[in-house]
Amino acid sequence: MPIHTSPKSWVIETKNTGYAVGLNEAGLLTHRYWRARLPFAADYPAPVNPLERSSFDMPQHYTPEEYPGYSALRYFDPALKITFADGTRDLVLRYVDFSTSASPYPELALHLKDEVYPLRVTLHYRVHEEYDLIARWVTLENLGDEPVLIERAFSAKWTLPHGDDYFFSHMFGRHNNEYNMKREVLTPGLKTIESRRLTTSHHHTPWFAIDRNATEDSGEVWFGTFAWSGNWKITAEVTEFASTRISVGLNDWDFAWKLNPAETFVTPESISGYVKDGFGAASRLMHDYVRNILLPHKNQLHKVLYNSWEATLFDVDEISQSKLAEVAAGMGIELFVMDDGWFHNRNLDNAGLGDWFPDKAKFPNGLGGLIKNVNALGMDFGLWVEPEMVNPDSDLYRAHPDWVIHFPSRARTEARRQLILNLGRTDVQEYIISVLTTILSENNIQFIKWDMNRNVSEPGWRDAPGDARELWVRYVQGLYHVWGTLRERFPNVIWQSCSGGGGRADFGILHFADQIWISDNTEATARLSIQEGFSQFLPANTMEAWVTDWGRNVVPLEFRFHVSMCGSLGVGGNLNEWDQADRELAAHCIRLYKEIRPIIQFGDQYRLISPQKSMFSAVLYVSKDQSEAVLFVFRVYLSDPTNLPMIHLRGLNPTALYEVDGYSGPRSGASWMEAGLRVELKNLQSKILKIKQVE
Repeated sequence: MPIHTSPKSWVIETKNTGYAVGLNEAGLLTHRYWRARLPFAADYPAPVNPLERSSFDMPQHYTPEEYPGYSALRYFDPALKITFADGTRDLVLRYVDFSTSASPYPELALHLKDEVYPLRVTLHYRVHEEYDLIARWVTLENLGDEPVLIERAFSAKWTLPHGDDYFFSHMFGRHNNEYNMKREVLTPGLKTIESRRLTTSHHHTPWFAIDRNATEDSGEVWFGTFAWSGNWKITAEVTEFASTRISVGLNDWDFAWKLNPAETFVTPESISGYVKDGFGAASRLMHDYVRNILLPHKNQLHKVLYNSWEATLFDVDEISQSKLAEVAAGMGIELFVMDDGWFHNRNLDNAGLGDWFPDKAKFPNGLGGLIKNVNALGMDFGLWVEPEMVNPDSDLYRAHPDWVIHFPSRARTEARRQLILNLGRTDVQEYIISVLTTILSENNIQFIKWDMNRNVSEPGWRDAPGDARELWVRYVQGLYHVWGTLRERFPNVIWQSCSGGGGRADFGILHFADQIWISDNTEATARLSIQEGFSQFLPANTMEAWVTDWGRNVVPLEFRFHVSMCGSLGVGGNLNEWDQADRELAAHCIRLYKEIRPIIQFGDQYRLISPQKSMFSAVLYVSKDQSEAVLFVFRVYLSDPTNLPMIHLRGLNPTALYEVDGYSGPRSGASWMEAGLRVELKNLQSKILKIKQVE
């Protein structure tokens, strides 16, 4: 078992890393070590026992506590803040005991308790040994007779080796421009990234990486994410004593939770790891963890889909969709998805949301006829829904105006002419489960695109079961209940998480969804950067990527296909306007993708030349057995004359021989990686090179 215990110290080991905590002489639970695995449990450092320096810098202030509460002379960023029923806003946690378990994964639980009040705090550690990852979360239990108010409950505080010479990497963006990487020096003080929008958000991503002069292929990196689909917060703090700590958890902005007697509160998971060979290695660990542990359909290849939105917008019916399906099938599409506009009174975006049954004018006989036509063409059928939303012009809203998130005394702010249903309410959850169960039971639907096209406003809840500020958590818990129930009832359906693009991309939703719609921006040259950022923590098989008509007068169709083939390939252009040459090229690219998609979707990804740093970029996918690989190369715009950089492959067996498309004679993996190869491209050209090991 990779957990070593003693009465006062604990060591967690993964395949390559070690993580240690222990009790110091003052009885405080302190962090001891997080780095490369050491040969023996006794090798890990002893707990820190700092001395008093002055009345302004007491020992608590520079003791690396594992999970410090707000109390006494602690002025750093706390992990937990509590107000007790008598008004005391101070938490003094003392270690009580520990427990371990081994199924399904090794876990350590450290039990703490306030020294006066009946509050029990359990720190959980789950070990994913093969992936060099540790998942941490916290359980709070009210053992008393009076309620306790939780004002902050982070899932983990991760302490780095002593020093203040770190770089902090994170991702930022906005709608249509997600996943921009930013790497900056961590300076003394507090750096915060967060979402306050009810969803994970387009604007910041719940992922971090801390390094000391690391590169894509070398150097120490501590990294992690937060498995949650709502408000979150990550803080990076460097103290005046060169202590660097990362706190990860629920956003405490506007948050409170009334913990009644005998109740528990469990935080989501913070998942982190350490590597000593660069950012790429960190990404590949997370990719494998997502594919092998999180996803509902773990080893299932994702089908090439067509989505009809750009072709028909809201003007859908059985005839128009069937005609598009015929064209799509002729190109080799495997899954036909009908987007917005199919349900009751949905002719524009101003009406119909909430009334989830087929519009009688468009589909007088329901969806069965269209689905039968699609299936007869050899394709599965998928459907777009947005169940968390409601238009004021809908039967649902007229019947239940109280179901939306709102303050009774305020106007209800609309965005995209819609309001948000309060999924914290059980009646709302039951309604959504009911209407979607009906749709899925009555129709042969194999794919659901679940959208959410706005963020929260007026976050009120008049009849909340506890503090109204519990909305931020109860909403996401309700969302998970709905998705989880539907997944149990319809286990073969593939679900895609969409929120106007990448507004809900996180490890939490991937317990239920197999794919993420990462951006509404489908312009190919912009997607290169977006897709690379996404790859920092999520694998290619979760990334739905469409070939659309954006930029079609400038960017060649082949280039657009090659960009989308870097993930789970989809087509979203208006096929009615594609000529025969376009359709034949599409069919060729789709055939090629089907040939190489096992490598792309399940292989190891290597970011060779970054599109966020260069107009000439390259990305490589290598099969797990290193027998095959696929290289994608793109040139957007560079002034001529120019000398394109050499491309150095990665991930090959250095002693094996490999052939690369277009290059004469096999060379060793070491040669392709160290000597490299050159790919000549003109502006807005791209190339796919297949690589195969020679027997």
